[in-house]
Amino acid sequence: MKHQTCLVVDFGGQYTQLIVRRVRELGVYSEMVPWMTAAARIQELDPQAVILSGGPSSVLDEGAPTLDFEVLEGKPVLGICYGLQLMSLRLGGRIEKAHDREYGRRQLGEVAKGSLLDGFAGEQVWMSHGDQVLETPPGFEVIAETESCPIAGIQQGNQFGVQFHPEVTHTPRGRELLKRFLFDHAGFVGDWTSASFIEESLERIRNEVGSGRVLCAVSGGVDSSVVAALLTKAIGDQVTCVFIDHGLLRKGEATQVIEQFTNHFHPNLVAIDAQEQFFGALKGVTDPEDKRKIIGAEFVRCFEAHADQLSDCDFLAQGTLYPDVIESGSPTSAKIKSHHNVGGLPDWMRMKVIEPLRWLFKDEVREVGRALGLPDEMVDREPFPGPGLGVRVLGEVTPERVHMVQDADAIFREMIASHGLRNGIWQSYAALLDVKTVGVMGDERTHQAPIVLRAVASEDAMTATAVPFPFEFLEAVANRIVNEVKGVNRVFYDYTSKPPATIEME
Repeated sequence: MKHQTCLVVDFGGQYTQLIVRRVRELGVYSEMVPWMTAAARIQELDPQAVILSGGPSSVLDEGAPTLDFEVLEGKPVLGICYGLQLMSLRLGGRIEKAHDREYGRRQLGEVAKGSLLDGFAGEQVWMSHGDQVLETPPGFEVIAETESCPIAGIQQGNQFGVQFHPEVTHTPRGRELLKRFLFDHAGFVGDWTSASFIEESLERIRNEVGSGRVLCAVSGGVDSSVVAALLTKAIGDQVTCVFIDHGLLRKGEATQVIEQFTNHFHPNLVAIDAQEQFFGALKGVTDPEDKRKIIGAEFVRCFEAHADQLSDCDFLAQGTLYPDVIESGSPTSAKIKSHHNVGGLPDWMRMKVIEPLRWLFKDEVREVGRALGLPDEMVDREPFPGPGLGVRVLGEVTPERVHMVQDADAIFREMIASHGLRNGIWQSYAALLDVKTVGVMGDERTHQAPIVLRAVASEDAMTATAVPFPFEFLEAVANRIVNEVKGVNRVFYDYTSKPPATIEME
């Protein structure tokens, strides 16, 4: 069953992925497309509605992101921030640069009766813009204002624009606004679910793979586990699950992964011990981007080296998610870091990559996993980076330094569980810094490494806040790590949110 789509045109806004997420939360399938290719994609996909995102540019600047509005004719459209301004400019309105950039909470004043914003008078909204609409396009009416923004919303027929951001939590009734647009004005029925995603994915996988064979790289994490389950359901014995033990997993995790996949999937699992290969390739390497690319390349070398054992696979399946794509640099966003499965795969790889989860967020993947019948210990597993502890050992990655992180990490996670503090944690781990600090142990001077502990709460990994553990708990964890992990004499806890930091250290 093919579902109608709400296409989100990305003009480079920092909240664009949140628009997609909010639309999907309402049971409407949504895709994001960069503005440069939006017109062609709209003509190809024929979406039922289009949302125009915010963006950092001024619509008045030369070379600013734009769109051919002829492709939107007859379609319900919602312009948000930059999207409102671009709509106004292209349809005959007037825009000017504001004297001061408006950023933060505002309250809506009067709103037009019977409009998209009917009943929103006095509601808090979130502003973030440097231009403002001076005059609406012909035929449009002003439907909302704020004290500092006389045109905060416009409307004509099934075309709407708002200067504020309904997708962020700082606009408390933003979800209701999006729901009105999608259901009351665009005619969606909200029938996109985990079950429908699975149904469509199975068909897509079968069409793409045909009679070919697929190598599914698995790590035990929820992403690769869900991909394996989808592929197994779609093409059965045409998929071979491959687990590579690169020596960069948590303590005891390799054994656990093999047992889980043997118990929950068909026994067509190939386990490869490649620790010596990976540590050799990483010897002397300290730059985090180089690490990621080396680890990505070594994965492929492992696959290629075992081609006979893997039945000469034509496709490489991965658990790439949308946040991975964003952080590795989409056409409209800056690269934060390369993910080994997005920016780290080598050009010489002969297999074609297949990524069934590429446009999903983590919580959506978990729901798909549950719908596929995966056990809770797989579905609820914390996210773990593809390069593993290679990006949690800052500086050179050696077996000795990895063992230090494994031991510290095991203590931290064990104590989180034993103290009943697991609830609400998105990710928790220990990392090793590439410095040494002075300490005193047993009346003797030490010059050893510090461990950094990090635990964050998040919905989708795009933003995150540090978990505020009790001081007494952190003190107890630090004492255990210093006493039990050889080579460590100091422990820190990272309280930084994302942004400005990322969840991982590298």
